[in-house]
Amino acid sequence: MINHAITRLPGGNFADGLTTANLGLPSYPLILEQHRAYRQALLSLGLDVIVLPAEPVYPDAYFVEDPAIITSKIAVITRPGAPSRRGEETTLEPFLEYYRPIVHIHSPGTVDGGDVLMVGKHFFIGVSERTNAEGATQLAALLAGAGHTSETLPVAAGLHLKSGVNYVGKNTILVTKNIGYYPAFTRYEKIILDAGEEYAANTLWVNDTLLMPKGFPKTHAKLAHLDMRIIELDVSEVQKMDGGLTCMSLRF
Repeated sequence: MINHAITRLPGGNFADGLTTANLGLPSYPLILEQHRAYRQALLSLGLDVIVLPAEPVYPDAYFVEDPAIITSKIAVITRPGAPSRRGEETTLEPFLEYYRPIVHIHSPGTVDGGDVLMVGKHFFIGVSERTNAEGATQLAALLAGAGHTSETLPVAAGLHLKSGVNYVGKNTILVTKNIGYYPAFTRYEKIILDAGEEYAANTLWVNDTLLMPKGFPKTHAKLAHLDMRIIELDVSEVQKMDGGLTCMSLRF
């Protein structure tokens, strides 16, 4: 059962953040509305939603999932892979230490939380442009020290591991074709995303409800077979900034 979510408001300069999406100029009023709807959805699922103020020095700081990882035992303060995002983690640590013992990723390691998929007590760590092998090794050791297991995977496409795969409950993963064949995933049932709907891989499972991006009817139809409540959320402005539903909260 997930009880808490930490979120951060997007700043007025959020459009200055990192992106490769090339989907047009994002709207600040619209992302505020979409972020509010996202928080409301989490509230409706019984979560205590903590809303931190914007951090204008860090335009990407509302993607709170990347600078920290929260498990049932520890909070890992990461070292983000993008130099422009380093420093975001220090703004989160004072809040996280209230809930969990704090551990850190150190240079030359880099880890983005978007590359870390938690399934129960087991963690998949994606090695990507943002999470290097040293960071993955450090993280695996920290997780092991807290009684968790982990394994590393290459991120074949997309910004982060969770751009292409997420756990959606009932021993099932929602996954893109290009990584669905990974041996690490043989233990799970798979919902393979259709061509053109790969963005929907970033679907969020919270308390037996699925939050999914709006506009992906084939994925919605497949997820409906899991017999769970599905909430569709418009995240068009987040998508323009290479983000998704998992990126905008730390859930524990």
